[in-house]
Parts: sequence; structure tokens; C-alpha cells
Amino acid sequence: MVKPKIAPSMLSSDFANLASEAERMIRCGADWLHMDIMSTDNLLALSTSLFESDSSVLVLLTLIATDFVLDIILTCDLTRFGSLQDGHFVPNLTIGAPVIESLRKHTEAYLDCHLMVTNPLDYVEPLGKAGASGFTFHVEVSKDNWRELVQKIKSKGMKPGVSLRPGTPIEEVYPLLDNENPVEMVLVMTVEPGFGGQKFMPEMMDKVRALRKKYPSLDIEVDGGLGPSTIDLAAAAGATALWPEVLCLELQILLMLYH
Repeated sequence: MVKPKIAPSMLSSDFANLASEAERMIRCGADWLHMDIMSTDNLLALSTSLFESDSSVLVLLTLIATDFVLDIILTCDLTRFGSLQDGHFVPNLTIGAPVIESLRKHTEAYLDCHLMVTNPLDYVEPLGKAGASGFTFHVEVSKDNWRELVQKIKSKGMKPGVSLRPGTPIEEVYPLLDNENPVEMVLVMTVEPGFGGQKFMPEMMDKVRALRKKYPSLDIEVDGGLGPSTIDLAAAAGATALWPEVLCLELQILLMLYH
């Protein structure tokens, strides 16, 4: 069994101290750092009456969490607002390219970015410039443009990967592997993407085993619900990179087991 790389999820870290959290994980022995990138993508068209309502301040404070709010404010382009429910890949917000760029100034670690967004093509250039090392997109939102997406990711110096939700058949990723310009890794989700702290789905290991049998040298990553009690299942199934949500002590225990 190949000893898998351990890439702790920074989703579980203190976002107010992300640089020091990253340094702490590297000191503890992490091989990579896993960065979950989630976005509202399109906030739905709002009328100017929004600014006349009593809730406008609350709405604006909510919008500040998005990467593009400054551009919207400066241009007053309200058509770029989108629904807070419709058109999202996941119902949550985390970080974007500006945070990756800032973090890159503090670490040389491999930043493996997992894009849980509906329009990953729009993120390739910003993340490439920001210093991302890996760019993993979801097959569910890329069935029509994955060839262009993979080519662009590689042109920006990043390693392309594809991910799939628990309910997506493993066969969906085969076309992205069986072609002249394939993705270089597959991420198998063992929880529903969007939030940390979910329970590991052991039945997803069938996907890992199927991939390992069909593609013996493929990098296979597992993300979701991994910890000291479940990580051995993923490693035994054939995963080469594991993304646990762990504290430093737990990380050191995992590294002793698998390195």
C-alpha cells in the first residue's frame, strides 16, 4: 500500500489566523494544505428598491463576504447580484483567490484548491496568479467544458483534478481520464460538499477501489469525515492523498501511522 499524502483541510482552521494555522499544520508534518473554495457565484438581480428597505444594511454586510462586492459597489452593476439559494453548487462561502494570494506570501506549501462553485473556469486565472498549486473542479458542473478547463488549468501551472459528489456515479469521471489531455487526480467526496464536520460515508470506498483497479497509477484523493478512526479505510482502498479535518495532535498521530 502506498503511503498517502496527508493534506489537512483548512476549512477547520481559524480563518482570522489562517497564515499561522497553515504554518502550524506544516510544522506538524502536513504534506499539502487543502483549501476549500466555495462561492455564491451569481448573487440574483436586485432592484434599486433594495437600498430603500430597512434590511439593506444587513444585505450589504452579507455581500461583503463575496470576492466581487467591491467591483459591484464601484460600478453599481446590480445585474451581477444573484440568488442566495439558486445557482449555487454549495450553500456556503469560504475563501477566494485574494486569500490564496495572501497565504502564498507566508508559505511555500502545496496549496491544493478544491473548487465547489458552478463556474470553475472563471477561477482558473485568478487562482493561477494567486499561487494555487492544484485546481480540482467538480464534474457535475463541467460536463460541457472540461476539456477547455483542464487545458487552461495546466497552462497556468496548476495540477488539474476532478471531484464528484457522493451521489454521482464514478463512471462520470472516466471521460476526463480516458483522453489525450486527462486530469491528473480524482477527488472522491465522502461527505456532501459544503460544510465540515459531517460523517464519513464508507460506501464511497467502492469508488476509490474502482478507480484504483482501472487506473493503477492515478492520484486518488478522499475528502470528508476523515480522522483517526476512518482514515485507514481510505488508505486501504487505494487513496494516495487524504484530506482530514484534524487538530495538530491528531495530524501527528496520522503521520506516524501512514509515513
